[in-house]
Amino acid sequence: MNAIAGYTFGTEQTAHSPLTLNDLKLLKQTVLSTDEDEKYLRMAGEVLEDQIAAVLEVWYGFVAANSHLVYYFSNAGQPNFDYLTAVRKRFAQWILDTCNRSYDQDWLNYQQEIGLRHTYAKKNQTDRVEAAPHIGMRYMIAFIYPIAATIKPFLSNKGHSAEDVENMYQAWFKSITLQVTLWCAPYAKDAYF
Repeated sequence: MNAIAGYTFGTEQTAHSPLTLNDLKLLKQTVLSTDEDEKYLRMAGEVLEDQIAAVLEVWYGFVAANSHLVYYFSNAGQPNFDYLTAVRKRFAQWILDTCNRSYDQDWLNYQQEIGLRHTYAKKNQTDRVEAAPHIGMRYMIAFIYPIAATIKPFLSNKGHSAEDVENMYQAWFKSITLQVTLWCAPYAKDAYF
């Protein structure tokens, strides 16, 4: 696999999360995530692996249809297609990571890195672009629904039972909620997060 520009998972370039693995355990409990969900996330990874381009078409179509979202990839009102392409490659890897990675310290640290890359702290630095310097936390949280809801049809494409599809979807939804919660850490003062 070719290296993905800006993908720093597990490296020294990745920020360190202010949360501990015990904090992560408690957050997982809070979103009702179980060992069974891990099994269904792995299954979802197998189902989605050859559909990632199609998933990204849906998600990028959603962003493109909403000028207030395209704004964050734009400079002087013009979308930066190189920036969108670079982010897309990491987004594809993120789908695989969501399903296949162990949610360990490296994973927890990378969630902090992703969060920082949406804030004044690191936005635009990874790809050395000029675009809106910060994404409002409201859009981070609101994005949970489209990223969760639009995945279900893809999970249904490989002939799994309705029960398996629902279990994969629920595991995905829990993971997305967990991850977006972690991405919000850089937006908050540590004492309040």
